[in-house]
Formats: sequence, C-alpha cells, structure tokens
Amino acid sequence: MRVMAQIAMVMNLDKCIGCHTCSVTCKQTWTNRPGVEYAWFNNVETKPGVGYPRRYEDQEHWKGGWMLDRRGRLVLRSGGRGRRLLSIFSNPHLPSLEDYYEPVTYDYDNLVNAPAGKDMPVARPRSVLTGEPTDITWGANWEDGLGGAPENAGGDPNLTGEWAEKVKFEYEQSFLFHLPRLCEHCLNPACVSACPSGAMYKRVEDGIVLVDQDACRGWRMCVTACPYKKVYVNHATGKAEKCTFCFPRIEAGQPTVCSETCVGRLRYLGLLLYDADRVGEAAATPDPKDLLDAQRGVFLDPRDPEVIAAARAAGIPGDWLDAARRSPVYDLVMRYKVALPLHPEYRTLPMVWYVPPLSPVLDAVDAAGGDQDDPDHVFAAVSRLRIPLEYLAELFTAGDADVVGGVLMKLSALRSYMRGVNLGEAGDEVLLKAVGLTADEARDMHRLLAVAKYADRYVVPAAHKEDAAALTAMENRCPVESSGGPDDAGGRRVMLGVPTLRRRGADHPEGGRP
Repeated sequence: MRVMAQIAMVMNLDKCIGCHTCSVTCKQTWTNRPGVEYAWFNNVETKPGVGYPRRYEDQEHWKGGWMLDRRGRLVLRSGGRGRRLLSIFSNPHLPSLEDYYEPVTYDYDNLVNAPAGKDMPVARPRSVLTGEPTDITWGANWEDGLGGAPENAGGDPNLTGEWAEKVKFEYEQSFLFHLPRLCEHCLNPACVSACPSGAMYKRVEDGIVLVDQDACRGWRMCVTACPYKKVYVNHATGKAEKCTFCFPRIEAGQPTVCSETCVGRLRYLGLLLYDADRVGEAAATPDPKDLLDAQRGVFLDPRDPEVIAAARAAGIPGDWLDAARRSPVYDLVMRYKVALPLHPEYRTLPMVWYVPPLSPVLDAVDAAGGDQDDPDHVFAAVSRLRIPLEYLAELFTAGDADVVGGVLMKLSALRSYMRGVNLGEAGDEVLLKAVGLTADEARDMHRLLAVAKYADRYVVPAAHKEDAAALTAMENRCPVESSGGPDDAGGRRVMLGVPTLRRRGADHPEGGRP
C-alpha cells in the first residue's frame, strides 16, 4: 500500500443556479490576459447541450481519455508514442477555434465618438484576434437556459439509445440543469501521459495537475488526450495552460476562487487518501459500469489505523491526516455515496465529483396519485422524473441507471424525512430505512448538503514549507504502473499512468522511464 493524498472537489448540482459567478471570477483571476481570451478554466454548461468545446464528450471523434486494447491493457485512445510522433506536427484531433468560439470585443469608441444624428449608434462586435468585424454564432454556453437548445442540444453526445426520445426541447416538456466544469485533476490523467516533453505533471503532495511553462513545447497532444478538453493553448505564447486548482490558495489552506465565490455554496473541497499502487488496476477494470466501484476501492479510510501508519510512513503530515478525517468530500463520496464522477468510462479516475440533480419528486408522486409517505410510490416516481435517469447515467455512471436511481432515491428519502422534521413532526424513518440511512446519518447528510458552514464545506490543509526541499528532491515515481510481461519490450515495467513530479533526467528505479 502506497498512500498518497489528493485534494478533491464535490459539487451539488441541485444547488447550481447557473449564475456563472464561478466562471467570471476564475476568468478574472487566471485567463484575463492576451492569448487565452477563448479559454475558460471553469465554465458552466446547460445540460442537455453539446458543451464547450462543441461536442467535447464525443471521444470517437476527439480521441480523449483511455481505453482497453484487445489484450485488456490500458492505452491512450489517441494512440501510442509512435502514432503521436507521426502526427506531432499535424494533429487531426484538435478542436478548432469555431468549436470553442471566437472571442469578441465591441466597438465602444463608435458609441462615444459618433457624431450627433438621427440614428442610434451601435457597438458592433469585433474579433479580439483579428480586430475585424465578426458575427457572434457560438459561445461557451450557447444553450444557457435552453436558449439555443432547440437548434443545438440535440447534438449532445449523451443522447443515445431509444430512451433519448424522452428528451424533447419543447417549452412545456423541456428540462435542464447546470453543470459546472473544471479540470478533473485525475488520478490517471491522460493529458500528462500524452505530453511528449514531460511538461505536464501531477504534484506528489496534493495531486494537482499542472503545466511547466518552461518545459512546454506546444505539441498540443495534451489537448487531444484530455477527454474533458480542459487544456488550452495560449496562442500568444504557444504554451499549454489549464486550471491550476488555484494551487497558491490551496497551499495557504484556502479554497479555490470558484469555490470561494460560488453563490449557491454548492462546492465542497477536501482531502482524500488513496492507494497509488491500485490506481492502474482500477483504471483497467474491464466493464465500464464497474469503474465507479473500482475507483472508490482506491480510496482509503483515514480512520483506519493501518492506513494512518502507512500515511505517516509516506511522510503525510499529521494535520493532513486530520483534514482527511474531516473531509466533506470523503463523506459524500465514500460514507454516503451520493457523489458520482463525470464520465468514469474515460478511465482517467476524475477527482471532481457531482451530486446529481433531483427533480421535484413529491410533485411526481402527487401527479401519479401516489402516497408521499409510501416508499414504493416515492421510489417509483424517481424513475419518472423530468430528467431521465438514463441521461444522468450517461454522464455519471457509464450508463448504469440503477446506480443513479439509487442515489436519487437516497436524496428523495432524505428530502421527505427532513421535510417532516422541519414541519415539527417526528419524521418518518421508513423511507430512510429503505435506503439504508439512520436518522442521525440523515441529519448529518442534510447538514452537509443543505446548511453546511464555511469550515465544513472547505477542509483544506495548508502546505508545509519544511517539506518543500524534500519534495523537490524526491525520486520520480508513477502512480499507475503495470508489471510488464512478455509483450513488453525487454519485459521492463511499462508506465500506464503519469509521473507525480516532472522528470529531471533520472532513470526510474524499476528500470523504465515515466
């Protein structure tokens, strides 16, 4: 067991109102400069919708993430080193500027300096890149509030199968929810493994994925390999840039900017401990529907004495272990199991998780003439909600609707129980028992999801200055490895994952190079 620590995030989609405050504050902090006008490290998408960049979830087209080859080995969907070398100067699997959108400004001088006349002067949009007049035809959230959904949202890659006929973009039958997205800071990031120059790396101390600007050569393989398309190229510098998880704030024990400014208070930050030796096995799980349980199996119980001893031996500070025990992310992901990863089938083991949105379930019970206190009626209504279970399953469970249904049943039971409590009643525990919750657990989960205080939502331990020199000098190791075999060159160890620190020229202790 090789214990490592990872800063992770959970977002409660029931509380997102789509105000885009997180996106704006992130934009002002990280991408408010030349070369990244089109880049949004954090953006909020309306679902269903094609997303940003356009149809980024279509990996058959963009070749992002990992897949299993015919022998069951984990390989990049974009191909091995040979294929990447052949396309290094002409990569065909890159989103174009039209897929993102052409950034614009407006001719404000015309408003200020236009001479007096009978006509009202206008501020025409102009391209930030060329300075020429342009038309606005696409944006980072073109379907915001279903505004562009009738024309575009039908192209959502998640709308597959016969159930997709349930999704209609007519006013009286439509549904939507907001999906905030940022870099997933994956346990097995494909972007790092695809980088030819070794510029992208995963920090050993907290798992944040960063780009070494000095080492980056602008090959753009990271853009292709990232299935979430959260790596951007600064067209002014020619370097790759991405969400940094606000690491200067994290190191100071503060939440990310997007979390700090979130109006709905839907974001949670906390520390997770995981066994780095099991990451490769989890990512190579054959059945995509088993990837959720496989990833949860990588996480370690921070209260387990054996885990605590191994973590201390690995150099994880005591206050970090305390933070892991108080982590809201651990509670939502592991204790209550109501948080789910975004597209686990990409096999990157993402570390930004989501509590799926719950439609007004009690209204659905009433509409069907059911009894709100009958578990069978309530749970049956979950399968008839306006947001189809199948759609949520395509997003969060690799198509397993039963898992999403179980989470929504747990949330609906909690909502029904707390509704009675808030009305001064004792609260019917029949629904809670049906989903495996006790009254105390329900109250704790309600406190965390609904009324958690600042200190409960963000449990971020500060970095230790005394460890900086040791971290710099640590040996380079990859958290995802395979033992190799007769099919590997020379039987040497083959790195399937990523280095935790940028390579500094030293050979891997096992004989291979990350």
